[in-house]
Amino acid sequence: MRDFLMAGGRKLSYLDFGGPGRPLVVLHGHYNEAAAFASLAEVLAPRWRVIALDQRGHGESDRACSYERDDYVADVVALHRHLGVGPVAVLGHSLGGVNAYQFAARHPDKVSKLIVEDIGAVVACDWSFTTRLPSHVPSREELVTALGGTAPYLECSFRQRGQSWGFSFGIDDTVASQKALNGDHWGDWTAVSCPTLLIHGIHSDELTADHARDMVARRGGLARLVELAAGHVVHHDAPEQFAAAVTTFLSEPC
Repeated sequence: MRDFLMAGGRKLSYLDFGGPGRPLVVLHGHYNEAAAFASLAEVLAPRWRVIALDQRGHGESDRACSYERDDYVADVVALHRHLGVGPVAVLGHSLGGVNAYQFAARHPDKVSKLIVEDIGAVVACDWSFTTRLPSHVPSREELVTALGGTAPYLECSFRQRGQSWGFSFGIDDTVASQKALNGDHWGDWTAVSCPTLLIHGIHSDELTADHARDMVARRGGLARLVELAAGHVVHHDAPEQFAAAVTTFLSEPC
């Protein structure tokens, strides 16, 4: 079910996949939206009720004037308050992974478990791919052709606007968001106090194996690393193994 909330005068959209289970808040990465986790929600049901946010500037959520770190974290706080739940498990991929661990670090009373998918404590985004994205093409087929092998990773964000096809996110907004994501976030990562699972795609061009292992080492016994045969978008490249790792971690006592 799609629902909405207001945060800072803007509309935020989210998908609540429902069910009687415990809530799991999910935060997507750049170029994606809440629908990217529909398959995971199906696997986790009915034990877990997946609630996936269209983050600012993505999906059916409003675009914003700012995409700074504090802005994204404030949106997650607003969603948590809107849901009226206690401590929740949180999963985030890429952009969403940083948002998730910063939310967990700054609001420890609101997070029971944390899952971070393929993003580091130090981020150095290259937004050249973003600036090469086609903004408008005449048909969906031409959009797929223009994207080539990356099309399957972005297709949940395809939108038809009038007589042309593009994306549910703004290209300029995404570049601004990627620039704001860059930086050293070790302080937030090491401040997280809840059990944490870091999932690394061994073929990722975003997170190296050495950095992933360093992240886990700096958290002592509170963090664990799972490495899967996948690229940066692990939940897409290895969906069954990803779901199994998430299920196992969430099933363990805190």
